Amino acid sequence: MRIIVTGGAGFIGSELIRQLVRETPWHVVNVDKLTYAGNTASLAEVLPSERYEFEKVDICDAVQIRRLIHNYKPQAILHLAAESHVDRSIDGPATFIETNIVGTYTLLEATRKYWSELDNHERNRFRFQHISTDEVYGSLGETGLFAETTPYSPNSPYSASKASSDHLVRAWHHTYGLPVLITNCSNNYGPYQYPEKLIPVIIENALKRKPIPVYGQGSNVRDWLYVADHARALRLVLEKGAVGETYNVGGQNERTNLQVVHTICDCLEKLRPCASNNSYRDLITFVKDRPGHDQRYAIDASKIKRELGWRPLEDFASGIRKTVQWYLENRAWCETALAGKYQGERLGLDITDRKAG
Repeated sequence: MRIIVTGGAGFIGSELIRQLVRETPWHVVNVDKLTYAGNTASLAEVLPSERYEFEKVDICDAVQIRRLIHNYKPQAILHLAAESHVDRSIDGPATFIETNIVGTYTLLEATRKYWSELDNHERNRFRFQHISTDEVYGSLGETGLFAETTPYSPNSPYSASKASSDHLVRAWHHTYGLPVLITNCSNNYGPYQYPEKLIPVIIENALKRKPIPVYGQGSNVRDWLYVADHARALRLVLEKGAVGETYNVGGQNERTNLQVVHTICDCLEKLRPCASNNSYRDLITFVKDRPGHDQRYAIDASKIKRELGWRPLEDFASGIRKTVQWYLENRAWCETALAGKYQGERLGLDITDRKAG
């Protein structure tokens, strides 16, 4: 089986590719633009494999995308390429519209043309799998869960762009018959995550004895999913999922942001105690909240469990310990990732805040 993975040098994509090369006989082609968050060092373990190939291509480049699909003739395309950081989407939404919406359209059109020219056996075998987020559903109150039938209500430029891409994929299925699969996941964490997201920021700042920023009062709630569990879910959906269906993937690990910070600080105290009498918790600093910050996300993953038999292997305690341990043992990767333009500064401030700063 030949598979194209878009965004394979990113956090989730690289985990998926490592699993595919390590645990299946499939041939994997990684298509990635290599933006600031793309890192080929995350794929070091698969580079020697003859079943792995890399193509540096922007999914918005229709000519190059058509060339790749024509040359490699995949049986499946797993579409993970996206701009994904809410704060960055507040500062610069245009990039999110271009990559997440126009890029998805470009990929769908090239795929549709390729798929329509396959023989009946290959047409029936082919799958286009689109990986999305629970943020498309908007914000929950104190109770309730996001189900596959929850109406879309995105509240940030990022989530709006991902909602748009979901709708495009669904439309290409219903209008043209393209055999698609869609997954919407909760917040991922684990090794190789670019140090702009909450968990790696906490770890990096704590290790460098810098303030650990917590938006508002840290009361916002997220459902946390270990990235290896997510990648296993994506593989299962590809192999057993029903065409045209959506599957929500969540870790059933709801935590407030402040609880997450406390858990990581306490984990660091055990694995790398502070040299002084100060604790990592002393670094916690409450900062101005993100504009339009959604209060709570939580996934109902009963469908993928019931229909496909998926279960997360990690709970939050075990997953966080593995994550912190990995960042402690891979300081070179972290320093390389932070060697570019981004140095941990605050993103996603509104216009008034930026002018005041």
